[in-house]
Amino acid sequence: MPDDGSRLAAPLATADAVTFDLDDTLVSYRRSPGEVLAAAFETVGVDPLFPVEAYYERFAEFNDQTDSMADLREACFAALAAERGHDSDLGRTVARAFARERDHGNVEWCPGAREVLDTLDAADVSYAVVTNGPPDAQAAKAGAVGVDERAVTVVFAGHDTAAKPDPAPFERALSTLGVAAGDAVHVGDSADSDAAGALDAGMGAVLVGTDGVAPDGAIRVPSLTAVLRD
Repeated sequence: MPDDGSRLAAPLATADAVTFDLDDTLVSYRRSPGEVLAAAFETVGVDPLFPVEAYYERFAEFNDQTDSMADLREACFAALAAERGHDSDLGRTVARAFARERDHGNVEWCPGAREVLDTLDAADVSYAVVTNGPPDAQAAKAGAVGVDERAVTVVFAGHDTAAKPDPAPFERALSTLGVAAGDAVHVGDSADSDAAGALDAGMGAVLVGTDGVAPDGAIRVPSLTAVLRD
């Protein structure tokens, strides 16, 4: 690795390639889903039908069943409303109000993310993005900060392949990068879909943040700034 790579801490310092999760690893919404959901309920003129956490918990389930973010959200909100004794069409109405409030391009870099990519670029280390979620929404986020032009590839897991934590999306990214799993590291904020999934694929794993129990073999960091040396 070139000398510029000395700015990276282990395990990125010795990796031949890196894959990154997108949401809450490289970028995050400027308006949280909770804020947008509250605005959607207000627009429709109803009390909250379900908490935003219920949306988080069911997202992966509906990601596997739908082809766009709009379809995912309408199917998910309809189910959440019906399960709580409301008309499923009311859930769809809230989903459409949510869609009008949400701008998938209204994202910002997570702390340290752009600096880490700049350092990898300077060190001539290739990287890719492996993200769960509908391609329309995820592509808008990646395009908003230009990460789609910097990464070798963006794998839309759950659509191009099985969703994380299945090894398939990691394997697709590694094939495009042209590196073996043992020579690559995945960085993400989910203990299950990112860290455990990468380890199962034979990669190294960096878990960003404090959520979830880090699986054995994963390295936890509070933010991406922690993988940069002064």
